[in-house]
Amino acid sequence: MTAIGQDDNELKKLLNNPAKNVCEEGSMAPPQSTNVPRPSTSQNVNPQAAMIPMAPANSTKEVPEPCLQNVVSTVNLGTELNLIYINIRTRNSEYNPARFTGLIMRLLNPRATALIFRSGKLVCTGARCEEDSHLAARKFARIIQKLGFPAKFYNFKIQNIVATCDLKFPIKLENLNHMHGQFSSYEPELYSGLIYRMVLPRVVLLIFVNGKIVLTGAKSRTELRDALNNIYPILKSFRKQ
Repeated sequence: MTAIGQDDNELKKLLNNPAKNVCEEGSMAPPQSTNVPRPSTSQNVNPQAAMIPMAPANSTKEVPEPCLQNVVSTVNLGTELNLIYINIRTRNSEYNPARFTGLIMRLLNPRATALIFRSGKLVCTGARCEEDSHLAARKFARIIQKLGFPAKFYNFKIQNIVATCDLKFPIKLENLNHMHGQFSSYEPELYSGLIYRMVLPRVVLLIFVNGKIVLTGAKSRTELRDALNNIYPILKSFRKQ
């Protein structure tokens, strides 16, 4: 396999598991061994809709706003890169191909980290909002340009938004898992949170007994809000008294 092919495999691993390492330096990520089959859907029919209790029309006012923690984006610089040269010429980078095929570059303003691959693909992580993620990716591309590479800025895309929220009430996770086992996984001996895979929108929620939630896999704030609006009446029905 070529070096660029290995880079592409690393990139796919980074982007294909939104529930893994949801917080860059946090401890809320579920165990890697957890394997929950994704429920299938067709014709944009949400199979979870039948499980959402009827609630008053103004109940969405009770739903807390998600707090963004990490935005992951990708962009294609459109040129092959010499990562050793980039590492030598920059002070804010590190490159150890024996451990990871990409070069790691950090930015302070906005605070973000880039994973740069020889193929010219760049993953930007650590930004706290979509605008900062776009700005950071632009700055990383500009650094590469200043080093003499004909870098462009193709196909910028938000791949994952991680957010948290606090419902302020405890939840019966065992009962929730029993009733929603098609979408959830709960193994408290391995991981303290319940993993809930929503179908529409396709968002993964890590739900804790104290009412705190981590949302990952969303590609926009609208998806985050839709996921919370869908899950809130469900969780409220499993509230501990």
